[in-house]
Amino acid sequence: MIFIYCLGFSNVFKPIRMNLKENLYLDVEKLRSLYESYLPVLCKNAMQCELYADFQIFLIDYLDQFKTKNAAAVATIKTLLDFEGREIYELSTESNIQLKSLHLLLDFLKKESFLPITDLYIDLFYLFYSLEHPSLSSISREQVIKMMDRWPTALEPVVQTIVQANKQRMLPLLVAKIERRKAAGRSKYLFSEGMTHADKLQAVSSWWNDHYFQLSVAIRDPDELNEFLENSLSEASMNLFHTAKEKGMPFFITPYYLSLLTANEVGYDDTTIRSYIFYSPELVDTFGHIKAWEREDVVVPGEPNAAGWILPEGGNVHRRYPEVAILIPDTMGRACGGLCASCQRMYDFQSGHLNFDLKKLKPKETWNAKLKRLMTFFEEDKDLKDILITGGDALMAQNKSLKELLNKVLLMATRKREANFKRPENEKLAELKRVRLGSRLLAYLPMRIDAELIEILTSFRKEAMKVGIDQFILQTHFQSPLEITPEAEKAVQMILSSGWTITNQLVFNTSASRLGHTTPLRAALNRLGILPYYTFSVKGFRENTAVFSPIERSVQERAVEKACGLLNEKQQEELCEQLSGEHESPALVMQHFMKKYNLPFLATDRNVLNLPGVGKSMTYRLIGYRPTGERILEFNHDRTRRHSTVIDRLGCVNIAESKSIAAYLKQMEEMGEEINWYTDIWLYTSAETAKVFPLYEYSN
Repeated sequence: MIFIYCLGFSNVFKPIRMNLKENLYLDVEKLRSLYESYLPVLCKNAMQCELYADFQIFLIDYLDQFKTKNAAAVATIKTLLDFEGREIYELSTESNIQLKSLHLLLDFLKKESFLPITDLYIDLFYLFYSLEHPSLSSISREQVIKMMDRWPTALEPVVQTIVQANKQRMLPLLVAKIERRKAAGRSKYLFSEGMTHADKLQAVSSWWNDHYFQLSVAIRDPDELNEFLENSLSEASMNLFHTAKEKGMPFFITPYYLSLLTANEVGYDDTTIRSYIFYSPELVDTFGHIKAWEREDVVVPGEPNAAGWILPEGGNVHRRYPEVAILIPDTMGRACGGLCASCQRMYDFQSGHLNFDLKKLKPKETWNAKLKRLMTFFEEDKDLKDILITGGDALMAQNKSLKELLNKVLLMATRKREANFKRPENEKLAELKRVRLGSRLLAYLPMRIDAELIEILTSFRKEAMKVGIDQFILQTHFQSPLEITPEAEKAVQMILSSGWTITNQLVFNTSASRLGHTTPLRAALNRLGILPYYTFSVKGFRENTAVFSPIERSVQERAVEKACGLLNEKQQEELCEQLSGEHESPALVMQHFMKKYNLPFLATDRNVLNLPGVGKSMTYRLIGYRPTGERILEFNHDRTRRHSTVIDRLGCVNIAESKSIAAYLKQMEEMGEEINWYTDIWLYTSAETAKVFPLYEYSN
């Protein structure tokens, strides 16, 4: 068989104009013409191949011509060749998949058969096209910074005007809601007899900044939600929400958070926060059948979890790494200030372990005895030195409950340290070094932060430092610049005054992945004194299909947008040293530092995906495709941190993305994005997990 290798062959064709938007919508015949125009050698030789084995031989020789021009693309296609025909185990669906993507490509090029969905062919086109064109597009630092203006915070006057108008519009609705309550109820938010309507409006306005009031009048019903949004929800949305209610799916939005939405989506783009609190058809359809993505969160008494740890009974402790374990208290901390649509613990809401029945979540008499047993687990473990108290939401617990819990943690840490003094050097256990509270209330319900809480945090930190604990972190979660309100700013300042560090975790869902959306969020957080910690990709289960952003977009974001705020090693050391001081507020430190080095923000976070059993990682390579075009990625664990010994047995895991890149880009266009900005997304076929920011490392 004679193969044609003339790389200049494309000159005899009249090329189709390379336009990402147009290419996404080409039918099969026009897509073949695209291949023939830009990849004529590939097409001509495919036509000569009688068998796949012939095509394989051709590709091996063909790739050698590009190994100096684009080694990464060559390596990716060779990996596809290596995995072609194999049956792999896909972990998220727990099913076997046979990889036949190059067979399907050959059939397509030979015009023997084709798939009705062309996403696979589009993806492979860009992969082969990149052999000769290592970069498909280029966005400058100046363009990235300019795009930050697209996404305002709620501190800006134009947003504040709308938010305040929303509040005023909601006050009469809240009055009516309270009037419908029975006077015999225990709520203190009731009207006295004889109050005028104006008096009632004034009362509700005065209660607005009381977090208990916000929780007591939270919207739990679709019809009420629509009323609070001026009946602006579509019939399809209302039908979806009613279906969710019938299935027993929890629904909980406070008036404060709802006031951030534009009732008719006019004034500013609130798509990101809508996507976070409004449910998708896929989520509603799968609710009741949702599995735990993190397999290690499934605990069977007496048996090791997926990460190899034997945990206390009751489901209060989750663990995947040697040094850290999550504690979920049996208190109101098992509730939240709202239900996030892509919550990784959605299966816990599904089972009722987490819920919004605040009365049922009050601490029970047996909790103290149970907590004692849980603290013994931390005290006797040889590796644990980091406790993350979360939920639900750690700050949903009442101050009294939180204080008691922190005191138990302090006593445990003290006993563990004192016992170590008596142990031989080779038998000493790891001592507690870090205490974290996981909470989204700074965004959902910032008025929860009160003087009593700050006193509790300040006092705990002072006493805990005496027994060697030196890292105190409130791990919060701002999803959009719109969540940074004057109320949130005040809450952040109060937390920082206690000496605790605030870090942020962003869930990189579809709306948040729009170009330039993460950069103003990081900048606004930095101005408040918050350090970005993680940028999480949404898990790939079917319930998250609507909000799933391909892993490749996260890696592209890291390379294009986040790169504008990256610090070199010397700058990292300098910033860590300044933040470790007690003399200046974190906000001022960060602002001065950004000004000194002309940085628009501080990119101290890592882009990662939570993987079943493997933990957090962004170390992957492309190994194949589903016939419908979704990429299948082989993930390895993050080698920058310790893991359990299970990693050695588990090795790499295969995850199929729940959305093709072509489908994602079409979704971006529906959101009004200029998708030609995203062209390079096809090229991120492998990545390595970034190193952790030094401030997040454990002290000795």
